[in-house]
Amino acid sequence: MNQPLLEQSLGELACDIPGATRIFHTFKLDFCCGGHQSLREAALTNDLDPMLIADALHALQNNGETRHDWRNEAPERLIAHLLARYHARHREQLPELIRLARRVEQVHGTRSSCPIGLTDLLTDLYQELEGHMLKEEQVLFPMLQRGIGLQAAPPIQVLRFEHDQHGQSLKKVLALTHDITPPADACNTWRALYRGLQEFRDDLMQHIHLENNVLFVNALAPGH
Repeated sequence: MNQPLLEQSLGELACDIPGATRIFHTFKLDFCCGGHQSLREAALTNDLDPMLIADALHALQNNGETRHDWRNEAPERLIAHLLARYHARHREQLPELIRLARRVEQVHGTRSSCPIGLTDLLTDLYQELEGHMLKEEQVLFPMLQRGIGLQAAPPIQVLRFEHDQHGQSLKKVLALTHDITPPADACNTWRALYRGLQEFRDDLMQHIHLENNVLFVNALAPGH
């Protein structure tokens, strides 16, 4: 009954089914950088049961939940959303996360559970992400707003590659933080750091998903 879902890409499912990204987070499936993979392929690659995930997605289809579908919006509206919801937010999130990570490493650095190296990792990610967002703001977004999407193929290729790099950085964050799980006796600063990291991870994955699977796909579609 849920066979068709198995052959759809993670990116398509994330667009089609409100709440699908929550399922993908639960099963640790990469719907942003890995959004081109079919559900079957992604599940089997991660030693998961494809039908179990398809059943969960099918249940979501029938619960009546709705969510804004950006695929049919003008690129100007999606770009405005990306700038306000994600670009501006990441510039708020990362400096605070770096400050908290530095504090945790300074105070708890002798503990085996301390995420040693997280401050440097987040600092590098912030620099990479800032350069990436500036390329979008100064080069790609103006091209798309002028309606010359097909000419944007070269910068889009570069930006997709950088998205993959951001995805690798997120994997390193997860590895350092035991999947962003604080120890049972973690102090308030440590818990605040991990709450912020979880929010940042979810935001960045949704940000990359909207660009890779909606904005870029629409820009390169014939007739755009």
